[in-house]
Amino acid sequence: MNKNMTAVLLLVLAAGCSTKPQDGAYGPSMEPAMDPTRKVSEQDCTNPIVDDGGNLLCREVTEAERRAKIAEQERQARAKKEAEERAERERLERERAEQLAREEAARKQQAAEEERLAAERLRLEAEAARKAQEERERQEKAEAEALARQLAEQEAREAAERECRRLEQERLDGRAVLANFVATYGEVDEFKEIAGQITAFLDKARKVKPCPPA
Repeated sequence: MNKNMTAVLLLVLAAGCSTKPQDGAYGPSMEPAMDPTRKVSEQDCTNPIVDDGGNLLCREVTEAERRAKIAEQERQARAKKEAEERAERERLERERAEQLAREEAARKQQAAEEERLAAERLRLEAEAARKAQEERERQEKAEAEALARQLAEQEAREAAERECRRLEQERLDGRAVLANFVATYGEVDEFKEIAGQITAFLDKARKVKPCPPA
């Protein structure tokens, strides 16, 4: 039963795939079998029929056409494979370029950070050198001021000692003048009284204050 149905179905499809209707197959009042507004689906009737909604047009495919079709399919398969391989290569190249861009950006960022750190080190070193210079100058100034004070104090002590010795020398010179006056004029009646007073003055114990050392 199934074989008969299959044979009938094949005959019906073969009749529908005829390149042109038989003479007199359609009467004046009958509609044509193929709708001209629908697309024509030209198919090889030796292969299974694919109903894609169009008018079926079956024809015998020559061996050359079959080989050409196979070659075209192989060409399209190769083209598809080549396109996929090209797309894969482009994807890999794009990913590689992106990776290189990221690496370059990271390198530039690292270089910028190293440059910033180097500049910061230079700034800190310059700041430390400036502070060290200021500290040296402060110490040198303090030492110079201390030395100046010492020199001034030494000069003041030496001046005080010289003044003390000058005054002492003046006193000694004065006493010597008085002693010489007594020795020279002490026996003169007119100067005996004053000579006695001078002698009493010279005989007093002196409280000599020593001069401070320089």
